[in-house]
Amino acid sequence: MTAKRSGAPSKRPQRTGVSPRVPEARSEPSLSRERIVATAVELLDAQGIDGLTMRRLADRLGSGVMSLYWHVDNKEDVFDLALDSVLEYRGPPQMVESRDWRGKVVHMLEDWRAGMLRHPWSASLLPRRALGPNILSRLELLSRTLSGAGVADADLNAAIWSLWNYVMGATITRASFGLSDEDRAAAQQRLTRLSEHYPTIERSRLLLDNDWDGAFRKGLDFLLDGLAPRQ
Repeated sequence: MTAKRSGAPSKRPQRTGVSPRVPEARSEPSLSRERIVATAVELLDAQGIDGLTMRRLADRLGSGVMSLYWHVDNKEDVFDLALDSVLEYRGPPQMVESRDWRGKVVHMLEDWRAGMLRHPWSASLLPRRALGPNILSRLELLSRTLSGAGVADADLNAAIWSLWNYVMGATITRASFGLSDEDRAAAQQRLTRLSEHYPTIERSRLLLDNDWDGAFRKGLDFLLDGLAPRQ
């Protein structure tokens, strides 16, 4: 039987749409392409290329796998987007027009190498992926800077690929070189015992040299010396 309504106003608190006995659910950040890409970068940093699956990515985002496909095409698309996101170049602080073309090139390439070292998976992934807008913008700026410095159009592609190969090789070597100080010292001792066969690299203490940044910059200077316009 339904109780009759009284004309007197009820003393019970008005409902607001949520039962006072049920805690209100916390709102989760909405799913977006930007959030998917940022989370994919975190996952790649933590677990590497083989660690990224759509299931793991969805779990990190707190969503279902199928929800991801409203924002990205597939895992390959995620790789492309994540890679390009870590290769963005904003230029040096308060970048101004300058005739110091070498300084611009050095900053661009040191920034490129540093970005890939922060995300070591990117160096091995880049040669296998389609080039995205950020890396294409880097290459355009690099090409424009070299062209403005006097590098002939006929030499421009060779110059770009030489610098590309240098940055990629230096980055991959640094990222994969896992010898400790003790390991290097032991290797140098073995080399010393074989110095009659390898006198030059033993004399230069090659295996003890761990000045990666200094070696990168000096090697880059060698390359840029060769690219400098002849007076």
